[in-house]
Amino acid sequence: MNMRKMIAGLLACAVFAGLAGCSGGDTASSSQAPASSGEEQAASSGETYTIGICQLMQHPALDAATEGFKAALTEKLGDQVEFNEQNASGDNANCPTIINSFVSSNVDLILANATTPLQAAASATDTIPILGTSITDYATALDMSDWTGTTGRNISGTTDLAPLDGQAQMIQELFPDAKNVGLLYCSAEPNSKYQVDVITGYLQEMGYTCKEYSFSDTNDLSAVCTAACGESDVIYIPTDNTAAANTELIGNIAVPAGIPIVAGEEGICSGCGVATLSIDYYDLGYATGEMAYEILANGADITTMEIRSAPEFTKEYNASICEQLGITPPEGYAEIPQE
Repeated sequence: MNMRKMIAGLLACAVFAGLAGCSGGDTASSSQAPASSGEEQAASSGETYTIGICQLMQHPALDAATEGFKAALTEKLGDQVEFNEQNASGDNANCPTIINSFVSSNVDLILANATTPLQAAASATDTIPILGTSITDYATALDMSDWTGTTGRNISGTTDLAPLDGQAQMIQELFPDAKNVGLLYCSAEPNSKYQVDVITGYLQEMGYTCKEYSFSDTNDLSAVCTAACGESDVIYIPTDNTAAANTELIGNIAVPAGIPIVAGEEGICSGCGVATLSIDYYDLGYATGEMAYEILANGADITTMEIRSAPEFTKEYNASICEQLGITPPEGYAEIPQE
């Protein structure tokens, strides 16, 4: 409603207060149609929402998820939404500090981008709605043994977990003659361990011998990766944030050694891998933003909102590393664009 119509409506109500259809708190004329959707209602309310975003580190996948989240809410709410965006710079200890600042500011909603921010948010508040994105497994992240698909508390969100059986099948499709699969991951990331445990079962059923190579942080990554390359025919890296931040180091060891890497997501694959079954993190973040809109504008109950998965998964390959290792992907693989 524009200002001229609003003033006219108010004057009409003042003069004809006794007439039906013009109550003291209603500025709309009786001929105006009611809002047809929650989006129109939110737009007319004029309420502004403040959202705190805690992202674990700067990385293409996490960056894309944050951008998708912001885009979804900006499209629906315009200037009615404000973002307080903070990056922990890969330091887990920074996450509680960032989250606590959001709680002190009483933000309307918290976006936790990656597992450590989610865990920090879960510990900091049981009232402010928390949405996670780029989370592999919520049951593992929140230490829930009786998982039903919802948390039953002030937490929901989206998962970036690609089908692990599909990733195992990709290894078999690309490297049917391989015998030893090394599983490289950061032991400080519980979601990485979860993925390794699950895919190991699938690979062993296919006849592969699997060995875990875990590193605690970047200080021992080089030595552990070197050991993995010396004892493996192919290496699998799950959606692991520490590995994602160190793909150049990993690639500088694995490629000269002639050891191919199958990765759990596109960012790792583009840095040091040959293939991945991955998702679009922008789309994942966008879906999380749509969930945030349902909560903020439409009053959706976050305690009953199911964790949502990515809409689709794509087989991708890194053309540069495949060429260096003499690997020709079969039909059905899309080339990862190189910057």
